[in-house]
Amino acid sequence: MEKLYYGFKDNIKVEVFDSYEGLSRAAAAFIAERMKKKPDIILGLATGSSPVGVYDELTRMYEAGDLDFSAVRSFNLDEYYPLEPENDQSYRYFMNKNLFDRVNIDKANTRVPNGMAEDIELECEEYDAAIAAAGGADIQVLGIGGNGHIGFNEPDGFFTAETHKVALTENTIKANARFFASEEEVPRFAVTMGMGAIMSAKSIVLVANGGAKAQAIASMLTGGVDPLCPASILQLHPDVNVFIDKAAAELL
Repeated sequence: MEKLYYGFKDNIKVEVFDSYEGLSRAAAAFIAERMKKKPDIILGLATGSSPVGVYDELTRMYEAGDLDFSAVRSFNLDEYYPLEPENDQSYRYFMNKNLFDRVNIDKANTRVPNGMAEDIELECEEYDAAIAAAGGADIQVLGIGGNGHIGFNEPDGFFTAETHKVALTENTIKANARFFASEEEVPRFAVTMGMGAIMSAKSIVLVANGGAKAQAIASMLTGGVDPLCPASILQLHPDVNVFIDKAAAELL
């Protein structure tokens, strides 16, 4: 695990690695250290391809007897809408497959937005209330879209604080089509945690790899705070930890 670069700003630490495996191990080690200090940690979790390596490494540490998830609570960033949790493309299914079914976490302590809620506005209000009642996440895991989105907070003229239903952009639909049988099957809406809950986390862990993410990473870190690059709001967070590979860092 060769670390190629470390540093950036007082509140933003960037680590660049020569491989996806290296950044995944480093991000998982960061999370594991916090888990050992606080066994009842609250994790904000992300889906997509970027954090899979982190979940694999956390699972490996659990299987080795180095981690205990029994008191962990979690809140996921988002879910497609409408989509049943049993659907193999839902984010509940993703989390079960990639982490929850592999460790000793109590699934009653895991929460993913309900992509089948009849009253979606109420679901969003209750989701925010549950996060607030928990005191916010201790660590919020994030990926980043090629357009700078985090969760399903897409580029817009403003930042949305609350958990909300969002129409997915054509770019996001095309990017996610690889997970479905066809682009037509990709849901056109999602429920996503808003910027308020994301920014309430005590620490942020953002993982990204590949040249397709290079412009988003550069805009997030070196541009101004701009809702047209939603991830740029992280410049205002007190503790951001970015783990990326060489390709994602090529424009820094």
